[in-house]
Amino acid sequence: MADIVPFTDNYVDQSNENGYQFEFRCERCGNGYRSPFQADKLARGRGLLRMATNLSDNVGLGRLGRASDSLLDRATGSAAKDKALAAAVEAVRPNFQQCRGCGDWVCKEVCWNDQIGQCVTCSPIVAEELSRAQARAQVEQIQEKTREVDWTSDLDLTTRAKVSCPHCGAAVSGGKFCGECGGALRAQGECTNCGTPLAGAKFCGECGQKA
Repeated sequence: MADIVPFTDNYVDQSNENGYQFEFRCERCGNGYRSPFQADKLARGRGLLRMATNLSDNVGLGRLGRASDSLLDRATGSAAKDKALAAAVEAVRPNFQQCRGCGDWVCKEVCWNDQIGQCVTCSPIVAEELSRAQARAQVEQIQEKTREVDWTSDLDLTTRAKVSCPHCGAAVSGGKFCGECGGALRAQGECTNCGTPLAGAKFCGECGQKA
């Protein structure tokens, strides 16, 4: 009976025709580790046999080359690969810990609470949580205190604000005249409610405001 091969669901197979390699990723933060590359001896032998076949017209060598291809295909998905995966798991195991709370495999460097023995999702690190809570509270207090201040006392709220000069297209941030060309930002006969040109009309054709 073949040996049982331990594996997890947080790895990606990066093996190629020359050997085996696997990437294991933390299921919390996504950081990962790549196992050492394990060269496939059978692939190396097949390469040497192909080289010999290319340099020779020998029919027997050609048959051996095709036979080695078939043997390699079977080995890549069976015993050789299982052995390589088991070795890769053991190689990266010191960098990961499985949380008994949620079952996730997480990296020890960032996502493991060594004092509690669980991942930081199940058992957050108190100092880090306190720091985040303080930062959130500080932002909320800034927003509250900012709302208490009247930021509109020096603004003309009855005139439609413009962000570009109607004459030269330059960006403007307020005022009566363009700082680039000196043109008036508020046209004569303009509706005081929505800024639509009145052109001598008694009422604005856009909002109905009396001129």
